[in-house]
Amino acid sequence: MSSGQSEINSNYLEEAPTLEQVNEMQGDILLEFGVPWCPHCQLAQPIVQEGLKDHPELTHIKLYDGKGKPLGRAFKVKLWPTLILLHNGLEIGRLIRPTSTEDVRHLFLSAH
Repeated sequence: MSSGQSEINSNYLEEAPTLEQVNEMQGDILLEFGVPWCPHCQLAQPIVQEGLKDHPELTHIKLYDGKGKPLGRAFKVKLWPTLILLHNGLEIGRLIRPTSTEDVRHLFLSAH
């Protein structure tokens, strides 16, 4: 897990928290579903990182997704990367395959 402006999570967690654990998380959380070998995920990394710079209050969790990964299925993730913004465990925004920093910033602004 990574939070704050000084640390950007560059690794996908293979062992994701359970849906129950996610539902209990407090504050603003950004779940990023993807895989390191996905070209869309690779292209999105600098975009997501730039968008996160203005939001040090967010906890950023990168989750390795794929067949048989229950958290991705619970959130109905179909394309990578998928960014899901949570507030106190509830989804308040979603962005699929961001192509610009403005997309990411809009996700954060539209959710609050």
